[in-house]
Amino acid sequence: MKDLDQLQVVYFVGIGGIGMSALARYFRHLGMTVYGYDRVQTRLTHQLSQEGMQIHYEDNPDLIPKGIDLVVYTPAIPATHQELSYFRANNYILKKRAEVLGIISKHRKTIGVAGTHGKTTTSSMLTHLLRESGIDCTAFLGGISSNLNSNFVAGNSEWVVMEADEFDRSFLHLHPHISIITSMDADHLDIYGDKDSLEATFHQYAQQTQEQLYHHHSLSINKEVNSDIQWKSYGIDAGEYTSTNIHYRAKTRFDYKHPDLVLDHLETLMPGKHNIENLTAAISVAIELGADLEALRKAIASFKGIQRRFEFVRVTDQYTFIDDYAHHPSELSAAIQATRALYPNRKITGIFQPHLYSRTQDFSAGFAKALDLLDEVILLDIYPARELPIEGVDSGLIYRQMKLKHKLLINKKELLATLKNYSPDVLLSLGAGDIGAMVKDIANFLDGHFIKK
Repeated sequence: MKDLDQLQVVYFVGIGGIGMSALARYFRHLGMTVYGYDRVQTRLTHQLSQEGMQIHYEDNPDLIPKGIDLVVYTPAIPATHQELSYFRANNYILKKRAEVLGIISKHRKTIGVAGTHGKTTTSSMLTHLLRESGIDCTAFLGGISSNLNSNFVAGNSEWVVMEADEFDRSFLHLHPHISIITSMDADHLDIYGDKDSLEATFHQYAQQTQEQLYHHHSLSINKEVNSDIQWKSYGIDAGEYTSTNIHYRAKTRFDYKHPDLVLDHLETLMPGKHNIENLTAAISVAIELGADLEALRKAIASFKGIQRRFEFVRVTDQYTFIDDYAHHPSELSAAIQATRALYPNRKITGIFQPHLYSRTQDFSAGFAKALDLLDEVILLDIYPARELPIEGVDSGLIYRQMKLKHKLLINKKELLATLKNYSPDVLLSLGAGDIGAMVKDIANFLDGHFIKK
């Protein structure tokens, strides 16, 4: 295969995925012709088309253009996919998304942000802090940064920030100079089998880190796997790099303590303990790379977040509507607790769409416990994504284990009609499935609902 910067035509199977679209934007930035297939049209695929990429939505090999130098695909595409089968049968050069990221990272100084949750927020925070404080990094993100309005940004420095995804062991294609590991909770057990196997893979990722590794202080990481690097822990009131004196209000205030300096009276728009922990990691790496401290302070205050990561969709006199991508029990708990900290005396209603049959089967009790932190819950049917149904596994598995009195189990198609019977004070929509595509409809419905009242 030619060097990546020598390619002329690149084709993406699953171009609308959040990680795939970042890569597509990278190749388009380099001036290449980018084609792609995706199953459905979305706001993101529409934006890619506006940026000059040519996309179709029918799995049809006859629609594939001539002269393709490289085909990039995602593991989420089924083996029966006709276009993917055509490429394989005709000996095209095929690379997984993670492989391409690995190739790109070999030619840059890479910061890999890993973790079963927190990696998208932390990598987006770090990108913003670096770029606003004098370090013009490139970044490949797993979400749409509200500051950038994109999941990709091209920089001119030697540094590149990459989200290091543990799904399908993708992050093992990276050999970062600096790593952050935010969390190692059990997840993707359909791939790993058990938590021990997942943690072993994180240790392998740590082995591949070249210079420094920042990890949440609570993680059980065996530092002997890589004695050639600097290990640095972070957290709230714990670890070598800490945030303390936290006050949750309209803006969260806190102090940051580095082994060599203190930044006090910092302000951020991001609520919740988990966001302060993520910021602590991002601030620590930014200082290590020589960020201007006064510019860093301003950047912390100006970070707006990521779409679908505790995103304030509506804040009105009648109600507040927040949308979050949370799809693991720990993420659900963090989002709900952050909401409770902001609105301690208001009723919080949650809409939750479970993501994957396997994840529901593995963590149904954890989901039930997390949802019990709400005042009332509307539970939707499972979003299957890449999976086939598992016998005996549905949203009822969570519903039956919940202790909350005010709970309802419905089909997603019934949601808007069901909301006619609610007057939510604070509404949280939660999940990694297609509930995200309903956020605008939910907000518009609620606007009309409260006007009529």
